[in-house]
Amino acid sequence: MHEIDRRHFVGLVAAGAAMALARPSEAAETFELDEVTAGELQEGMRTGRFTARAIAEEYLRRIEAVDKHGPAINAVIELNPDALAIAEERDRERKSGPLRGPLHGIPVLIKDNIDTADRMHTSAGSLALAESIAPRDAAVVRRLRDAGAVVLGKTNLSEWANFRSTHSTSGWSGRGGLTKNPYILDRNACGSSSGTGAAISANLAALGVGTETDGSVVCPSSANGLVGIKPTVGLLGGSGIVPIAHSQDTAGPMCRTVTDAALLLGALAGHDYTSALDRDGLRGARIGVARKFFGFNDATDRVMKEAIEAMKRCGATIVDPVELPTSAKYDDDELEVLLFEFKSGINKYLATLGANVRTRTLADLIKFNDEHRDAEMPYFGQELFMRAEAKGPLTDPKYRKARAKCLRLSRAEGIDAVMAKHKLDAVIAPTGGPVWLTDLPNGDHFTGGYSTPSAVAGYPHVTVPAGMAFGLPIGISFFAGPRSEARLIKLAYAFEQATKARRKPGFRSAAVPAAG
Repeated sequence: MHEIDRRHFVGLVAAGAAMALARPSEAAETFELDEVTAGELQEGMRTGRFTARAIAEEYLRRIEAVDKHGPAINAVIELNPDALAIAEERDRERKSGPLRGPLHGIPVLIKDNIDTADRMHTSAGSLALAESIAPRDAAVVRRLRDAGAVVLGKTNLSEWANFRSTHSTSGWSGRGGLTKNPYILDRNACGSSSGTGAAISANLAALGVGTETDGSVVCPSSANGLVGIKPTVGLLGGSGIVPIAHSQDTAGPMCRTVTDAALLLGALAGHDYTSALDRDGLRGARIGVARKFFGFNDATDRVMKEAIEAMKRCGATIVDPVELPTSAKYDDDELEVLLFEFKSGINKYLATLGANVRTRTLADLIKFNDEHRDAEMPYFGQELFMRAEAKGPLTDPKYRKARAKCLRLSRAEGIDAVMAKHKLDAVIAPTGGPVWLTDLPNGDHFTGGYSTPSAVAGYPHVTVPAGMAFGLPIGISFFAGPRSEARLIKLAYAFEQATKARRKPGFRSAAVPAAG
């Protein structure tokens, strides 16, 4: 890769009063590709205004200015040394023949637990895998390459996708350090896909890919003002992703608009979702309001009230409330399933890695962390690793009983039941509230929001920016039954177009936010 030109970056101005926020940085105001969509980039390449190489170079300069210097949000863990060469190849293809698709030449950042068979590492944020080069591309990476996307680099994450400790801090990894929220820098970026969330919100690439087991696409999307799609488990190929649990793991798009998320999901799934983009998509829809997930934050409830009113104006019928009565009855069973499946999955994954990786089992990882405690466990431990190591095989009756209970309560007696009872097209809930202050000594302070029923059921879940509170984004969740991605995209797009709620981040300093 050519050496990246460095820009002078004007530092953040300190808050002038206790209740004031710092002035946004200059870099946030001058970026040429600020908030640009994949469609706009594609049109620019078609007309000759842009080349794929020039676009990639501009994003690399942006990463240097904003991610590595200035506010230093620390969202990108590694750049692809072949990114510019790939972009040049996409330019040659454009001149000589038909495009591969709507992502041809478009830069994408992907989470560092997704395998790439190139010169980048796949570490899940752990120093134990810091030198690991995957033997083959993950299924979703193959799809991206086939679609002509330029994989620009990999994003930081919560180490081991937040499945090492019950006291972990989202966005911190031993290899990558801490990712900051680009809206207010002392706030958390949320969830294990925190690096992708912060990076795409900060305009470090056009599109992003995260992964979710429970909340790790939708929470960082909500906290960083993005559209996030957690698809039906199995819709996208799951091979080549460092696992937690095969019954809940999936990759998913994280983008600044519903249109871009639909384009990216289409490339990853091999199916066109853009036909679902209907500005009038809420008219006649029946939308249930899951009040169980409200009430944890007054400002969030105000944003949700305005969102519901907006949907009514768009012609939706609101059914309020609807209940998911079983949603709190399988929390312990979900964890039991994850512990069993993590041990099985991680042992199988580690066994596929090259000889330069010495940790070949979960027991090896536990030993590595103990031996490198200062670097790997300065803030929190590995009690989930140890609990998982104590589990037996997936033939264990305890695992089978817990998994059966989770399926029954989340599906037939959960989402399926409420959808059928009220004849709904979707259910809504707040994805999360104003994200918490990062607190490395004590870990995350999650206050409330929605993700678990859809995650446990393996059903799709779309979050869209709904508003702001205290200078921080609030997302609204749309969810329904299996393979309902197109319907959810239709509803989410209509909502997005009616509200235009996303506000770009200003990289404001650590200050007490003003009300509202």
